Amino acid sequence: MLKKLTNVQIIAFGFLLLVLLGTALLMLPFSSVPNEPTSVLTALFTSVSATCVTGLVLVDTATHWTLFGQIVILLLIQIGGLGFITIATVFLSFARKNLGLKNRSLMAESINATSLAGLKILTKRILLGTLMIEGSGAAFLCIPFIKDFGWGSGIYYAVFHSVSAFCNAGFDLMGIRSRFASFTDYADHWGVNLVLMALIIIGGIGFAVWEDVRIHKWKIKRYTLHSKIVLLVSFILTFGGAALFYLFERNHLFADISIGGGILRSLFQSVTCRTAGFNTIDLSGLSVPSVFLSCLLMLIGGSPGSTAGGIKTTTFAVMFIFLFTALRARKRPQLLGRSLNDAAVKKAANIITFNISLIVISLLLISFLQPVSFSDLLLEIFSAMGTVGMSTGFTRMLSPIAKCIVIVLMFCGRVGSVTLASAFLEKRAEPKIAYPTEEISLG
Repeated sequence: MLKKLTNVQIIAFGFLLLVLLGTALLMLPFSSVPNEPTSVLTALFTSVSATCVTGLVLVDTATHWTLFGQIVILLLIQIGGLGFITIATVFLSFARKNLGLKNRSLMAESINATSLAGLKILTKRILLGTLMIEGSGAAFLCIPFIKDFGWGSGIYYAVFHSVSAFCNAGFDLMGIRSRFASFTDYADHWGVNLVLMALIIIGGIGFAVWEDVRIHKWKIKRYTLHSKIVLLVSFILTFGGAALFYLFERNHLFADISIGGGILRSLFQSVTCRTAGFNTIDLSGLSVPSVFLSCLLMLIGGSPGSTAGGIKTTTFAVMFIFLFTALRARKRPQLLGRSLNDAAVKKAANIITFNISLIVISLLLISFLQPVSFSDLLLEIFSAMGTVGMSTGFTRMLSPIAKCIVIVLMFCGRVGSVTLASAFLEKRAEPKIAYPTEEISLG
């Protein structure tokens, strides 16, 4: 059966099976607190949100789910963030099982690797690197959390939020203080903010960039073009986004906040919009320009082969350079001393077209199904498609059909809209008939 499936089909159906398993576990009576039974739709929505590392929720994670339910969510986040193919390959490697060509190809597809060589070693490094980074993040978070919640809860909260931040999931347990509060109580805590931002950024740059940094250290000139684009675009979006957020909100949401507090909130907002989903500000109070900026950052998201979603930084860079080249009437797009091939431009165009199409269709359907605030709906849809998890609370007001639409968006956003379409439409044989070419007018 598996031999007949393509790589993208195995990845898509694998995520679907993981979602269904998570749904079944979350529906167990002891997964939720007494007198708060979990409906099928709520369990499914939560399972998809966790597996697809999104963070949109219908119920507060801290107060609705028991410890068992929270651990199920945490495992779904970890497996969904790293990719179940990566996890399976690591276990096979430690069990000293040989990886066949099919498994190597599948692994390469899962983490966006460009070569089949050294995948066993790479997967072990991914796992060990993940454990080290999440462990370091948890150790730093223990300092404030133990002080605020005690030893047992403090350590547990530190581990949970370290994994959630690294996997760009956005699930939090801060509802123990105030339901759906996220990290608003820590808006001025530089330590918590910096640790969470570091985890989000490291998890979102991709495993290929990790390997480049490990090999070449600070010799940036030796990095691959992929790594250079990821790091450059991530730097521009993080600090450029923060500057714009501060500009838009300094006389609005940050009017009564110190300059340092405004800068910290702006930087955190810029980072978390790149698919993490935590928030330290009241999202319902954002100005219109900030909402649109948030949507743009959520659309771009993180980088290929990472725990993040979105169209990815490289896709954004390729299309930006292509359009810039077209305006200057040059034949081939160039970036950082390298030329981009037509296949990369075509794939980037396909990804952007698919994502924008799904967003537009979803906006039309949900606005037709129920009366909505357009800015709230806009943030919700981009958040689901980018697997971010940012919301003004609008998620809980959606109709059942609208929630199903959001579920589809989250799944497409994590697996990849083009990948998901390919999983159902891909054919092994090219059509034998080639139709004649005819010119049409454009523009």
